[in-house]
Amino acid sequence: MNLFRRKSVATLLGADHGGHSGSVGLSKSLGAFDLAMLGVGCIIGTGIFVITGVAAAEHAGPALVLSFIIAGIACVFAALCYSEFASTVPAAGSAYTYSYAAFGELLAWILGWDLILEYGVAASAVASGWSGYFQSLLSGFGLHVPHALSNAFDPANGTYFDLPAALIILLIGFLLTRGVKETARFNTFMVVIKIAVVLLFIVIGVWYVKPSNWTPFMPFGFQGVASGASAIFFAYIGFDSVSTAAEEVRNPQRDMPIGIISSLAICTLLYVVVSLVLTGIVPYTQLNVKNPVAFALEYIGQDWAAGLLSLGAIAGITTVLLVLLFGQSRLFYAMSRDGLLPGILSRMNRKTQTPAVSTWMICAAVTVIAGFIPLGRLASLTSIGTLFAFSVVSLGVWVMRRTQPELRRGFRVPCVPLISSLSVLSCGYLMLQLELFTWVAFLVWLVIGLCIYFLYGYRHSTLNRS
Repeated sequence: MNLFRRKSVATLLGADHGGHSGSVGLSKSLGAFDLAMLGVGCIIGTGIFVITGVAAAEHAGPALVLSFIIAGIACVFAALCYSEFASTVPAAGSAYTYSYAAFGELLAWILGWDLILEYGVAASAVASGWSGYFQSLLSGFGLHVPHALSNAFDPANGTYFDLPAALIILLIGFLLTRGVKETARFNTFMVVIKIAVVLLFIVIGVWYVKPSNWTPFMPFGFQGVASGASAIFFAYIGFDSVSTAAEEVRNPQRDMPIGIISSLAICTLLYVVVSLVLTGIVPYTQLNVKNPVAFALEYIGQDWAAGLLSLGAIAGITTVLLVLLFGQSRLFYAMSRDGLLPGILSRMNRKTQTPAVSTWMICAAVTVIAGFIPLGRLASLTSIGTLFAFSVVSLGVWVMRRTQPELRRGFRVPCVPLISSLSVLSCGYLMLQLELFTWVAFLVWLVIGLCIYFLYGYRHSTLNRS
């Protein structure tokens, strides 16, 4: 069994982009600005509007700002590695496709299966956060979702299904099947609203900051800061999602690095400032809520701003969900095109040039997860999947430099293997801070994936048939 058979870069770039539908392929409609907006659209969202409160209350306290900085540094190293791969192998599939070229089919499958967990569970967590803000907005008008349908399955609290989360996923699925250019335009419009709302929170909140709320600064010690960094790493998944759009970019060698690095820089700055203001307004012990930023404005009596922020947060979190489901559908498309998943997942809609079947199947699965599984478990599973993918991609850059030095690279990571090694080490350190349950669930997921590969993927692989 040749488990490490590789696809050459030339084969990946010349793949049958029409999947199983003849000549229809993904539409090359995106530029650098579209990519940057996709990145910001995915990074700025649940990380600021939802996870900040939980991370401050349970892990880092006011030192949450240090958690964001540590996670951001780890992301910088990984972002550089993603930029080189995205400019060298501009094909759908992100880390899955890169691993196919660098390590071979078995590790490519493992990365693909890991990304299914990363995007799918992240989308479910984001939908759960969206539900919290949406219900907060409704309550301002005296409207309420029936309690039994207001949150994930928790009979002790009388909740059984998160209906708002399920509905937003289905609406996003409909938008994604309309076409990539239409999706990008909608995303850009929502990103502008989102950034305006974040700046509004900073401008209002900075006048209510009490330095006494930052004491003790590190109530859980440095271990808590590291655990917080692992938990909020989920917030940085956006630039990873940008790389899944490589096959739909007009000039990927130039535009992919610009989109990845610029989106990460903008979002890291906003994360740091918002976490400082948030923990300066509200004592960290009171931030374990679904909508911490809106809660902070209500705490200081700015109810009008809280309502406006909830509306902006809904728009912002919607873009996160949009980009995550977009990335997941392109991943399924790439894996199906390679024969590792059933061919129906790479069928294209001839009119909109989108993988409509895979999009709707993903939305159905994410709807079930978001409706029944609590938010905290979802965020941790996403973090470990993201960190694992970042580590493998970073190592792959060094491997490709050694094995295929002649490739045309639109962007080159400086100081390889130093940067690659720092990325692997920093991601590995953050993975070790995650709780045992997360590791067990992740390993179980990988074992299930390996069973599927040996029972189906290996025999149906296009490389095996050829």
